[in-house]
Amino acid sequence: MASTKFASDPEVSSMLKDFSQRIASKSPVAQNGSVANGTANAKAGGIAPSKAKTPAAVEASPAVKEPQHEEPFKTEIVWFNAIGFLIMHLITLYGIYLGMFHAYVITDIWAFIVGFVSAQSVLLGAHRYYTHRSYKATFPLRLLIVLWQTVSSQNCLWVWVRDHRQHHKFSDTHADPHNASRGFFFSHIGWLMVRKHPAVFEAGRKVDMSDIEADWLVMFQKKYYNILYVLLSILFPTVVPVYFWGETWWNSFIISFITRTFVVLNVAWLVNSWAHLYGTHPFNNEILPSESRLVSFLTFGEGWHNFHHTFPWDYRAAEFGQNFNFTCTIIETFAKMGWAYDLKAAPADLVRRRALRTGDGTHPRYNKNGVPDHLVAEPEPEDDLFDDDDMVDVKDNKTENKVPVPAVAVSTTAKDRSKEKRG
Repeated sequence: MASTKFASDPEVSSMLKDFSQRIASKSPVAQNGSVANGTANAKAGGIAPSKAKTPAAVEASPAVKEPQHEEPFKTEIVWFNAIGFLIMHLITLYGIYLGMFHAYVITDIWAFIVGFVSAQSVLLGAHRYYTHRSYKATFPLRLLIVLWQTVSSQNCLWVWVRDHRQHHKFSDTHADPHNASRGFFFSHIGWLMVRKHPAVFEAGRKVDMSDIEADWLVMFQKKYYNILYVLLSILFPTVVPVYFWGETWWNSFIISFITRTFVVLNVAWLVNSWAHLYGTHPFNNEILPSESRLVSFLTFGEGWHNFHHTFPWDYRAAEFGQNFNFTCTIIETFAKMGWAYDLKAAPADLVRRRALRTGDGTHPRYNKNGVPDHLVAEPEPEDDLFDDDDMVDVKDNKTENKVPVPAVAVSTTAKDRSKEKRG
């Protein structure tokens, strides 16, 4: 009865007629007599194929395409950068020769002082303060950081922080600007000689920079970086030796600017390359960053990289602050002066539990093979690795003064696992 009623309705009859015509136009016979082609065309038109069709027939259909794969990324060398870096490194070697045999000794000392202070502005400033917010800083300290970071020749603070937050969030993936998975040379200097991977651009746009953009000192430096760089990194280090002790302009420029710059840069780049490829993993054996005494010695404390990537918000960037970690001592000195405060450090118990749970067994005390019985405890649940309860104020070591850690400072791997478990 129902079908008779619908069939007698003119509007419904018209719709059924149109539908029948569409079916007929997509039938195997109407196309070319091929069952396979008819099946594929029916699927393309949003109509499920007949159950009578065999899997072989569907597989034979030219409309059933193989999965599409992205074209592999092809490394494109930026020859201007590559040749420029080659020339600068040759001049650096020449500068070392000048410093050894032709320049005043005090010029070499001056170049070392400028290089050391500018490097520390990156380590304690751009890195531990601005990127990871591992402590708070007053205006005088922030001003010193911005000025001396300009001298370091490592781009403006805004770019440095964005790249480093991106490095932590996407460590050693294609979205990491200096992905160590692509080898030592690439992570050391090669990443500055080639076009960036598309994933780097895409991920870079997602990095939260709101706190940095709220700092007018950083944004002032970003706006006038080129002018400030010429004044502070080129002219200032070059003029001082000439004016105060009569060094030649040539020697001063080559040693105090070019040689100083590229020696410091190569030491800094070792953190991206050597400290990601060689060393032990006492805290997290699931990541590339490692503990390197060599890099720690050369960088005054930046080579304890497995700890740092496990607890990036720790101002010490190492389990034992003063162990080859002069940067930590400087931060603590500023804290005594009142210029740095609210220093954050990972509690010893959290470090122990993490080393026992994910370390490679090389920790001198916390390893599964020889840890004392009284130190053995149930591993901490993954979903509270970086909860607020893990934050302490280093001054009194009490959780009452805990300070939330910015999302960008948290280890991405642990954070992602935490979200997955909670979900």
